[in-house]
Order: sequence, then C-alpha cells, then structure tokens
Amino acid sequence: MKHNFERFELKGYIIDALIEQGIDLPMEIQERLIPAIRNGSDVIGQSQTGTGKTLAFLLPIVDRINEDKRHVQAVITAPTRELAQQLYDELMKVLSHSEGAVTAKLVTGGTDRARMVEKLKKPPHIVVGTPGRINDLVKDNALDVHHAEMLVVDEADQMLDMGFIEDVDQAASRMGDDLQMLVFSATIPEKLQPFLRKYMKQPKHVKVEPKQASPKKIEHWLIPDRDRDVKNLAVQIAKAFNPFLCVIFANSKEMVDEVYLAFAEAGLNAEKLHGGIPPRDRKKVMKKLRDAEVQYLVASDLVARGIDVKGISHIINAELPTELEYYVHRVGRTARAGWDGIAATIINRKDQQSIEKLESQGIPFIYKDLKKDEWVDLEQKMRRKRIQNQQVDSEIKLKTPKPKKVKPGYKKKAKLQVEQERKRQRRLETKRNNRAKRK
Repeated sequence: MKHNFERFELKGYIIDALIEQGIDLPMEIQERLIPAIRNGSDVIGQSQTGTGKTLAFLLPIVDRINEDKRHVQAVITAPTRELAQQLYDELMKVLSHSEGAVTAKLVTGGTDRARMVEKLKKPPHIVVGTPGRINDLVKDNALDVHHAEMLVVDEADQMLDMGFIEDVDQAASRMGDDLQMLVFSATIPEKLQPFLRKYMKQPKHVKVEPKQASPKKIEHWLIPDRDRDVKNLAVQIAKAFNPFLCVIFANSKEMVDEVYLAFAEAGLNAEKLHGGIPPRDRKKVMKKLRDAEVQYLVASDLVARGIDVKGISHIINAELPTELEYYVHRVGRTARAGWDGIAATIINRKDQQSIEKLESQGIPFIYKDLKKDEWVDLEQKMRRKRIQNQQVDSEIKLKTPKPKKVKPGYKKKAKLQVEQERKRQRRLETKRNNRAKRK
C-alpha cells in the first residue's frame, strides 16, 4: 500500500522514518507547503501550535540536502534554546533511517563553546540553533554558512519581540545570493515586513487557521479572584485539581518567582521556568519534566511557544496574558494526543473585555469558583451580572451626552463614571439579596 507522503516524492529513508513514527496523513500546512519548499520557493507559513508546521519544513529540507556536499546547506533558527532543542530532536527522528548520510548539529547558548567549535570543524549539512549563538560562531569563522541555500526563521514574531531579528539578518547576509528563506509565525507583525522584503522573492504565503481556537477536549474555566490573593488562589486551584502535570502561567519573571514561592511554601512539587533562569538550570527543569518528576511547573510565556511536554493535564493562568493570542498558545500545551484537559484562568473585573474578545474567537468559557475545596458552578450568576453591566453601560451612554468639544480626560472620566455606577448597582443587588434572606 502506498504511503500518503510518497506522492511528494520524498527520499525513501524519510518515508521510513514517518512510518516508524506512525505518521501517514499530511496535515493542511504540509500539503500546501512541502511541494513549494521542494521546488525552492520562499514561503511564509502562518499557523499556530499543533498545525504540523515543523514537519512542513523539515521534510522538504532534508529531501533537498545533497549528501555528497560536505558543507552547511540549511540553517534552522528558533528564538529559545528549548525550542531549538525540540526542533533538533524532531529533525533527528526524520534522519533516523538515513544511516548518517545527512548530518546535523545543535548550536545554542548555555553549552561548552570550545567543544562546540571543535565539533563544527567537520561541517554538518544542517545547523539548528538560536540566532545569537549562530551569529557569534559565524562572526568568529567557527561556522561557515556561505554556501547555505536554505534558512528557516521559526516563530518569527517572537524573534522580533525578543530582539533576535537583527542576529538572523546578520547571519542571512553572509549566506548565498540564491538563499531560500522559510518563515513560520503565528502572526506577521508590520515591523517584520522590512526584513521579509529584504530577503524574500515573491514568497508563497499560506495561512492555516486551526479548526477551533483551541483543541476540542479542553474545558475553559474562568475563576473570579473576588479580591483574593491570586498566588494563594492558584495554589488552592492546583490542590483541588491534583493533576498529573500542571503548568501555571504568569506574565512576568517577577510574578513567576512569586507564584513559585507560594507553591514551594505550600509543600507542592513545583519547578519554575523563565528567561532569567541560567541555561544549565533550565535544562535540569526540562529533564525533570520529561522524566515526570515534577507535578507543577510555574512558567512565563517563554514555555507557551513551542515547548512540547507530554502529559500536561491542566493549565492554570494566574493572570490573563497581556497579548491575548498567547492564551491559545498557553492552553494548547494540554489536551494533546487524544487526552482531555482543563484550562483554568483567574480573572478580575478588569478582564471582561478580554474575555469577550476570546469568546468571539469561539472559545467557550464556563464560570467556576472554589469554595471549601469544592467546585461551584457560577455560570448563570456571572452571565446575569454581565447582562446587568451591559445595561448599566447603555443607560449611562444615554444619560451622558458627549460634549461638543471633547475636553482632555473625557474618556477617563466616563470610564470612572461607569465603574462607579456598576459599584452602586452591585451594592443595591447585595442589599436586595440580604433583605430576601432575612424575609
């Protein structure tokens, strides 16, 4: 029986590697990009986690390598060491049946530089690594990329956010004139356009939307903080879940440290991971995760983009991400490989607009609370409160005509007025409830 990937006319050992992994059906982004990459076209693959983009570029790159030429032919860049390691591991699976005909090396910071330079004296066909370390080695003539024909920029929007595009640019400028550039990213920000225009020639732009905003088997819970300490509430939620493995997300290194401290003080088996942790310690944490020696990981969004650890049963967002698209990346860590998952997000009154935006993307939230270690359904109550708030907002707009000449601070004053009216309505509601109870 003919294997589904054979119609791409890939080398036999690539097909053997796919069969061994049980991969037989190409995903949408693979269907649309593998032929173009094999033909040497520049491509932009716009997709989110879980759409199959890694194999969409690894398979045709390996297929295009000329085994007889002993120089670097392809460079694959990633914004973090962890993601570079993951890409390298996937590449080695693809090469598992090549019998050493195609060679690859991982080039990242946090490793012995002298030993790395020594290994690179025998040039590999493919280099996978972080832009900073690759650029350093290129500048020092320890890594020769002058003959490289293919360059992958993975998670390009994150590269831009973290300030690595300049390193990629410098490395790319030393590669061949006929360089084929393959850019993959969840979003294509306007600030990325000059870089793309500089190197790409009529790129094939493929945008693949996930069938849903998040995997089918995820339950999305919203838990109001009700002025409780967020760190302690996260600990209580974690204890109530008693998960196989749970990732707790926070927006900053400082908040990650604080939440981790609360978990440690509660005696929970927890580790933390963010960009400020030394590379050696980060490697130890990742090994513990893969060996299932940790129950709780407190992390920044560094982990949300690209880290694939099996068995994550629960996600807790100690706070909504500042950039809402990161919500999907965070919760996408769970409910993988047919498993179910729960993503619980602690929210406050200021988060309502963000929740509505996520709901408009098709994410079905349900409201819950934790009372005396028992889960309570708040669905009807919270929906009713939202309707009341919307009515209050409408009434205030009707009562408060916008002045003909808008004074400075008008919007701020109007917002304050809305909040004061909401508080008044809440006080009235509480009084009515108390009177009803007394009766």
